[in-house]
Amino acid sequence: MDFSVALIAENDAFAELLRDADLSTPVPTCPDWTLGQLMRHIGRGDRWCAQIVAETSMEAVDPRSVPGGTPPEDRDGATAWLHDGARALIDAVDATGAQTPVWTFLGPRPAEWWIRRRLHETAVHRADAALALGVDFVIEPAAAADAITEYLERVVIRAAEAIDSGSEPPLGEGESLHLHATDTDGEWTVRGRADGIDVERGHGKATVALRGSARDLLLALVRRGAAEELGLEVFGERGVWDTWLDRTPF
Repeated sequence: MDFSVALIAENDAFAELLRDADLSTPVPTCPDWTLGQLMRHIGRGDRWCAQIVAETSMEAVDPRSVPGGTPPEDRDGATAWLHDGARALIDAVDATGAQTPVWTFLGPRPAEWWIRRRLHETAVHRADAALALGVDFVIEPAAAADAITEYLERVVIRAAEAIDSGSEPPLGEGESLHLHATDTDGEWTVRGRADGIDVERGHGKATVALRGSARDLLLALVRRGAAEELGLEVFGERGVWDTWLDRTPF
């Protein structure tokens, strides 16, 4: 997957969804936010990442300091503002070098890491907007599957950090979670270890398993819908899945 091309397409889809929407509409899956705040979150977030990359920063940048962090009042201007943010990030990565180390909230990563992260961030928030507007959320199965992989990669790191800080990991030692996407080549088995969790691609038996489309698995993972409401099949110990959700905030 070309993540730069995919980010532009996802940004376009997000902007188009909001083009004629009432931006004061509440977003139930982002409590206390409106569609307008969701728009600002995406546009400012892309610019924030672009600034980190452009400056090859190895420290966090205050999002409030990012130039152009507020969209124009007119809708055409706001749409262009959204597009410019995604393009600014891609241009910054091209100028800096895809493999140049920069700050991320998971520690130093190649600059191009931010493009994939922003792609999937935008996709999930497009789902938020779709849910708020009562319209369907459509995403290509392969894109949803990569979003699941990227999400689990981050959870692996967070789980190790949780143990180091004395918190509980999302899976206990010996527990496991299996995800099976039925519409693309996607299966993941997550296993609890003494020092955290690890993820294996492919089929495997697990303490609890979820089966369904990649889209619905993604939405369930990021708490944009309950498994059964999304039409997912759940096998095994449901309590292990519930604990996973409690301990893996998006």
